Amino acid sequence: MLSEWLTLSLEARTPERPEGRIPGGRYRLLGPGLLELIPDQPGEAPRATVLSAGIHGNETAPIELLGECLARLEAGLTRLGAPVLVILGNLEAIRRAERYVSTNLNRLFRRDIDEVGMEPDRARELMAAVDGFHARHPAHSRLHYDLHTAIRDSRYPCFVVSPYAATAVAPEQWRWFAAAGIQAVLHQHRHSWTFSHYSKHYHGAQAFTLELGRALPFGHNDLAALAPMGRLLESLIAGREPAAGDPGRMAFFQVEHELMREAEAFRLCFPDDTPNFTEFAPGTLLAEDGKAGDYRVGATPLRVVFPNAQVEPGARAALLVSPASAPET
Repeated sequence: MLSEWLTLSLEARTPERPEGRIPGGRYRLLGPGLLELIPDQPGEAPRATVLSAGIHGNETAPIELLGECLARLEAGLTRLGAPVLVILGNLEAIRRAERYVSTNLNRLFRRDIDEVGMEPDRARELMAAVDGFHARHPAHSRLHYDLHTAIRDSRYPCFVVSPYAATAVAPEQWRWFAAAGIQAVLHQHRHSWTFSHYSKHYHGAQAFTLELGRALPFGHNDLAALAPMGRLLESLIAGREPAAGDPGRMAFFQVEHELMREAEAFRLCFPDDTPNFTEFAPGTLLAEDGKAGDYRVGATPLRVVFPNAQVEPGARAALLVSPASAPET
């Protein structure tokens, strides 16, 4: 059934069996796009793990990667050894192959949200699912990997965003990411209300947004390039300690400024195909905004990440970042 779950979810079809057995445990369907895996016995290093994908509907590689992990589990190539919550985020946007339907789901994960509409309702469903999952598995440390792909090329195709919150990052996370093919880490500088931030801020989880290459349609992703990440996910599902690598291989950055779009009259002053982590020299004009005015790079160079001039007014149009020291591990 697990090998069919993704397809049935995207086709808005209800599987015939909402629960059943899998190697090492059982599965339970909690709702559309929500799958819980419950082990019979914990592995050597179990964590209550949330694996989410499709928060943006046009980011397909993580969905296919999770599909491969579930197929290997169902085939008995690995055994379940940890509680896992698998989430397909914005189902309607995935079906349409669009980033979102009405508004960006990945800015809505706060408990006091009062917005109405399909995406706000889905955010409330997903927050409740994470809350319930951790309430059912209180004995395990908490982990959330929110899997994405970027809408443009990148100097570092596979990178991690570490949300801002009081919870310190466990040093083993950097070692795991280094072994899983992650090339760069970006530290957020303030609360951002993304899905990974929700788990870190409200549940004290080790939580990250993982950018795994560029957004492409289903069937066009190079999953072979993501095999190291697949091995990390499979280790978590099996309750095993993942492979470790040298964090010194990764580049670390910190956010210096969020470039916001304030007006309808807004433009970014560099080409649309500018890759993530492109560096701009001091004095470079980066944006023109009818309300906020011009934005220029200050005295030190800055790199741009997630530039998108088409966001809604009031939303972030880019992150501007600078190099940071690697953390002690």
